[in-house]
Amino acid sequence: MSHDRRIILDFKPITVQAMDLIWPYLAKEKGRTTDFSYGGILMWTNYFDYEYDIVDDTLFIKGKVENDISHTAFSIPVGSMPLKDSLRLLKEYCEIKSIPLIFSAVPEYAVKDLKFFNPDGIEELCDWEDYLYEAGKLASLSGKHLNKKRNHVNKFMSSYPDWELKPLDSSTYNDAIHFMAEYEKEASDSEMAKLERLFSVDMINYIEDGNSQMEGSILYADNRPCALTISDIKGDTLFIHVEKALRDFPGSYEMINKAHAEKMIILHPEISYINREDDAGDPGLRFAKESYHPVDKLKKYNIVFHSFPKVFERNQEIINFAMEAF
Repeated sequence: MSHDRRIILDFKPITVQAMDLIWPYLAKEKGRTTDFSYGGILMWTNYFDYEYDIVDDTLFIKGKVENDISHTAFSIPVGSMPLKDSLRLLKEYCEIKSIPLIFSAVPEYAVKDLKFFNPDGIEELCDWEDYLYEAGKLASLSGKHLNKKRNHVNKFMSSYPDWELKPLDSSTYNDAIHFMAEYEKEASDSEMAKLERLFSVDMINYIEDGNSQMEGSILYADNRPCALTISDIKGDTLFIHVEKALRDFPGSYEMINKAHAEKMIILHPEISYINREDDAGDPGLRFAKESYHPVDKLKKYNIVFHSFPKVFERNQEIINFAMEAF
């Protein structure tokens, strides 16, 4: 970043159109957490009030603290700018706005870099770990640990021999909207659950409008849509952002989980892992996600800077040496 000009970050709302500018930067981020996936940003942009700016080939995202949306927070910057320079820009922005500099949903790999700049606090987001699975295991349900899942799938297939998995696209759009209306009748009436369903419909509409970054599937049984899922891909990871099924069709959750995973690894052989996102501290959801035996839980953190780190005053050579040591 040039030091002979003053840069003030100018954040703009993240829209589906803005994602064309944002995605190339997200794609460069080296982690596998959903917070840096295409759908993870787009689906929740209204809830977290996501905004962005791009300066010196670096993406800055402003939103809310993951576990407390009453506070402004930032994602770790992604791009060419050295971390010390991007932190300086964010610190200056926060001083102008009279807010603390808080990073939220920081992936574990980035914590050590931010620690170098002496944060005032680090909080592990225990209820917001992403569940990561081997893609091949979810597609095949092989192994004794997944025996119950295989049994559910086999029962579904025997109960509905005419079952079919179709892509979510313009030809199945009406079925998807009809499915969401049916699902609404039996779904939770909590405010968060209602919002999540609204955002799911937004995702369906984006696909109908021609957004090709996301791919979905609809499961049919007895000629009725009984389950739906929406995902996207980043690097070697498939991210599941929406997965819903009707209670009237036992085994439909397990079936669409397996069938979509199988379809996607055939279409995209680069997929090695599947991220099924967090459980938000919900015991039932936690049990369901644990029952598929994740290979990892991707930890995330809040990191707070109340004041400008003194480390910036040090000699640049010392900073470079220390960063290289990591």
